[in-house]
Amino acid sequence: QVQLVESGGGLVQAGGSLRLSCASSGRTISNYAMGWFRQAPGKEREFVARFNWRGTSTYYANSVKGRFTISRDNAKNTVYLQMNSLKPEDTAVYYCATGAKMVSDNLDYWGQGTQVTVSS
Repeated sequence: QVQLVESGGGLVQAGGSLRLSCASSGRTISNYAMGWFRQAPGKEREFVARFNWRGTSTYYANSVKGRFTISRDNAKNTVYLQMNSLKPEDTAVYYCATGAKMVSDNLDYWGQGTQVTVSS
């Protein structure tokens, strides 16, 4: 069974950068959709960025477009989220997600999350 472990969160000042990592164990990430979501206190979980299952297309929430970049290293079974020009409203728990089936764009499995806090 696939396990996703996020890392790289922390406390950063507004305008700073962080890079999150999501390591997949128990299964390759090749041919699986991968993505990042986040949940701020008192709010619902929201989409941040994702790959399609082919790994050839990326999609971003409007709120992060131009500031965040999703990337993947299939050899390391790891997905990254480079976050630049961070804002206090980016404060949230960030979750990595992947699909249960190959050749599908559904996202079904989630990691435990990593906290990102941006101070003003």
